[in-house]
Amino acid sequence: MTVYLLKLISLLGGLALFLFGMDTMGKALERTAGGKLQTILAKMSSSVPKGFLLGLAVTAVIQSSSATTVMVVGFVNSGIMTLKQAVGVIMGSNVGTTVTAWILSLSGLEGDSFLVQVLKPSTLAPLLGTTGIILYMFMKSEKSKNIGTILLGFMALMTGMELMSGSMKFLKDEAWFAQLMVSFSNPIIGILVGAALTAIIQSSSASVGILQSMCSTGAVSFGCAIPVILGQNIGTCVTAMMGSIGANKNARRTAMVHLYFNIIGTLIFLVLFYGLGLFFPWKFLNEACNEMNIAVIHTAFNIAATAILLPMNGLLVKLATLSVPDDKQEEKTELLDERLLGTPAVAIQRAHEIAVRMAEDAAEAMDLAMGLTREFDSTTMEQVLSLEDSTDRYEDALGTYLVKLSGINLTVADNRILNTLLYTVSDIERIADHAVSVGRAAMEMKEKNIQFSQQAQAELAVLERAVSDILSRTVDSYRCFDRNLAMKVEPQEQVVDALVREVKSRHIRRLRDGLCSVEYGFVLEDLLTAFERSADHCSNVAVEILQVAEGKLEAHEYLNSLKSGELQESAAFAERFARYKAQYAFPEEK
Repeated sequence: MTVYLLKLISLLGGLALFLFGMDTMGKALERTAGGKLQTILAKMSSSVPKGFLLGLAVTAVIQSSSATTVMVVGFVNSGIMTLKQAVGVIMGSNVGTTVTAWILSLSGLEGDSFLVQVLKPSTLAPLLGTTGIILYMFMKSEKSKNIGTILLGFMALMTGMELMSGSMKFLKDEAWFAQLMVSFSNPIIGILVGAALTAIIQSSSASVGILQSMCSTGAVSFGCAIPVILGQNIGTCVTAMMGSIGANKNARRTAMVHLYFNIIGTLIFLVLFYGLGLFFPWKFLNEACNEMNIAVIHTAFNIAATAILLPMNGLLVKLATLSVPDDKQEEKTELLDERLLGTPAVAIQRAHEIAVRMAEDAAEAMDLAMGLTREFDSTTMEQVLSLEDSTDRYEDALGTYLVKLSGINLTVADNRILNTLLYTVSDIERIADHAVSVGRAAMEMKEKNIQFSQQAQAELAVLERAVSDILSRTVDSYRCFDRNLAMKVEPQEQVVDALVREVKSRHIRRLRDGLCSVEYGFVLEDLLTAFERSADHCSNVAVEILQVAEGKLEAHEYLNSLKSGELQESAAFAERFARYKAQYAFPEEK
């Protein structure tokens, strides 16, 4: 009894180390890949075959089909990806996850050559661990530390695998264990056991690893391994099914596609393989299975299922649609799906995309509002109000989402993006508010039949062109956090301030000469205030991109240093200011 207890403790410890290593390695790989994961999955999966290749690649990188599938469910729920695009990615993830089994099969290598001895986990794991800890502890760059973490995770995974295998070897002499393995040869029992094990630990790679470690006993036959592997593919769907709870119908359909793919693939295999076995018995089923055999079976099944079902992807979509029918109420997609928080780099990238969309709406609202000062139109005013409302919704959604992201362990690069977004969304929302102020000033002009003089209109046209340009440049720099574009915003903001002061001075002179009324001045003041403050908010956004996001200087300190000539870029600032000032020159006063 004591032996069994000790071996059980060793087995559980090995499993814990195995799962820890897999989780550590997967998260480090994910951090290394960063926000590119979303770009790859969401923007390059235009066709099902292409989606398959991308799903395969991404899953092979992050070592988790469950993570990829949950990510895809989140993309569909957010409207980033269509259901049809998701089908190919899901199929690819099933094949990509088999890479882990091939890595773990190294423990079954046999031979006396130096290369074989090095590749054995007993030698390779210490080598990887030593290299990993050197990179993690002594290298300063985050990339090196991530690579070190990947290697340490790999070492833990392989050591856990060795520990599990060692704790199970005594079972080869146990009659009850041999009988248990024989019972797994029953396809139904084997599939149920494989599905249950994978559903419990929520990782098909881990459950396949456990099966591979059991091969060390010599009691695992092909007849036992095949049904269990089939069940493991079904059991891994549980994670996506759980992840789709509370999502919209297309996201739930995505999880159903994953389930149907594995169930149909399993049924086809059962019918063909065991059906042929009735007429032509498979003699190898009673032979002992090793780690490499498990990897081959796992990969062969998933590739065969994909080859059969990939051309029939429309059938999977139809089955999923029948399982999750359309509701009478129209569902809204989640702008920022919390499922993506499980992959922080992807969540950061998604939040940035929404913030850019918010900035584009704010800039469009201001452009439309400025047009209203020349010719008011109630329909256009409604568009301005609608765009301002959308920026409010974006700000609310981003605020909540970014706070949640701030509580997650992020890379330095992702932290900078997070800080930039946190500091800038309120500035962007205020630009939309000022657009509404411009629209209301235009409405007042129409209601009171206020018409500026030709001279004033010409001056406002120059100012509005400068405001439109600074908004466009700010949005462009915000889209890619382009420092070169951001550096051009501040001198343009200074020009807008100078233009506003000049318009006020000219208005006062016209007022003094009796060429303008005080009533006109009130409307003009509203317009100038909105334009000047919009440019100020653009400056705030650009400064965040340039300095605060990198933790160098506080915004006001940076601006003061820039204008006083203390910074290296001060000369470029002065040159640009002079150029923009000439570009937005007012017509001579008559």
